[in-house]
Amino acid sequence: MSTAPIRVVVIVGSTRAGRLAPQVAQWFVGQTGQRADLVTDVVDLVDHPMPDDLDDTAPAVVALRPVLAAADAFVFVVPEYNRGIPGPLKTLIDNYNAEWEAKPVGFVTYGLSMAGGVRAVEHLRQIFAEFHSVGMKDIAIFPRILGHFDAAGAFAPEAEGCNAAAKLMLDQLVWWADALRTAKAKRPYHS
Repeated sequence: MSTAPIRVVVIVGSTRAGRLAPQVAQWFVGQTGQRADLVTDVVDLVDHPMPDDLDDTAPAVVALRPVLAAADAFVFVVPEYNRGIPGPLKTLIDNYNAEWEAKPVGFVTYGLSMAGGVRAVEHLRQIFAEFHSVGMKDIAIFPRILGHFDAAGAFAPEAEGCNAAAKLMLDQLVWWADALRTAKAKRPYHS
């Protein structure tokens, strides 16, 4: 196993006005920042609008490609919208191929209902199976997301359980990222 830190790209998967994804992502990046085995980059979809025509030569696609290609792993902070993922997130995913291949993918999800975004994660698991990515079994989930904000409007999840869920998922993500990075160094992956 390698000793180099795992480069994880956290993708903030919502662009809607009034979105809660930035606050959830900020909490999660705080979790990654406590680990010496991770280096974290954040890609917010608001800052990286993708072309709907999937033009792989579009400047926005070209500009983001090296960030995604350099990643050893990804974590998607994603809300559940109508039992699925946000359209702009699907467009981002569809604009790339090799960048996702043979890399682990983790999920932080939330929703207004008790389901808490698990249907969005199940949707993402199906999508990433097409890229030969490894989806982490355990996820960080925030059901009834509005209940995780304090009276001042700050995201304030119950620390013990939420931090433990993030740690478990990140432990799995690091293991898979290191294993896949080591394997690809011995023999490049071709789908």
